[in-house]
Amino acid sequence: MSEFPERDLPPGRHHLLREHLLTEIRQNETETETASASAASPKKTSKRWFRPALIAGAVVASVAAGVLVASPFGGQSAQAAPSEETVRMLEDIAAAAKKQPVPKGIRDDQYVYIKSKGGYLEQEEGKPAKLDPVHQREFWLSVDGKHDDLLHEPANGFDNEVLKVEGAPMPSDTNYRNLEKLPTDPVNMLDWLHKESDGSSSEDQATFVLVGDLSYESLMPPKQAAALYLAASKIPGVKLIDDAVDAEGRHGVAIAREDEGERQELIFDKETKQFLGERQVAVEDLPYGPKKGDVIGRNAVLERTVVDKAGQRP
Repeated sequence: MSEFPERDLPPGRHHLLREHLLTEIRQNETETETASASAASPKKTSKRWFRPALIAGAVVASVAAGVLVASPFGGQSAQAAPSEETVRMLEDIAAAAKKQPVPKGIRDDQYVYIKSKGGYLEQEEGKPAKLDPVHQREFWLSVDGKHDDLLHEPANGFDNEVLKVEGAPMPSDTNYRNLEKLPTDPVNMLDWLHKESDGSSSEDQATFVLVGDLSYESLMPPKQAAALYLAASKIPGVKLIDDAVDAEGRHGVAIAREDEGERQELIFDKETKQFLGERQVAVEDLPYGPKKGDVIGRNAVLERTVVDKAGQRP
């Protein structure tokens, strides 16, 4: 099997996308074998990940109404500064994150276990994209990043798939030991996010995507989590959505940002301010099929804890 091109991936998505790379690798191998046996072109099916950075061909979203600020990091278009209401909500979310207990006695050989469910866009060549049914996913993430991870997502063909550690560690790796090293103040955290994010149409959108990556499939230490959400309050274009629904059907408030015709929503419980999941919504008709208002991706975190070994469930 081919090696994973980890260093070509946008930081913050290595664990989220590795299984999709596996799919592409297997698919390419199958297509090569088929092409050798027949001159006919094989039908190609590919996953479109619902994050904005990985869906091509969308139209740039309209600039939101309000005070416009230019991105100091080279964004393609100015967007509105977050409203006072949005900033207050992110301050509440940060305060709740900071109060979360620090895992006691967490060992390097342990794993962060994340159980979630979700469904994303799938597209066959020449056909409109369609939304996958919601399915369950379990992921075991090495605490120190030096042990192999494990993925169980049968709906996508991964039955306890071992994800081998490959290459030197990167500053954006999402293992717990690396996250402990991140800044604990929002200014330095925002600088770090800008430095490590990549892959979207603008620096600000890439930064917001990375905030979502860190919220979803990792375990952020409390002080770093608080700094993360305070940093998000400084990203132009970030706004508050009063009601959003995750893949589990839970309603919450969302911190959102629009880019290239899509709105990415990070959904939080209205009372506890704990992260619930994400949703991606088309805010205009998109060239690859979805219409304005369509949900084009959603997930929900159901459980997040520390276990002793890969494959172990709480």
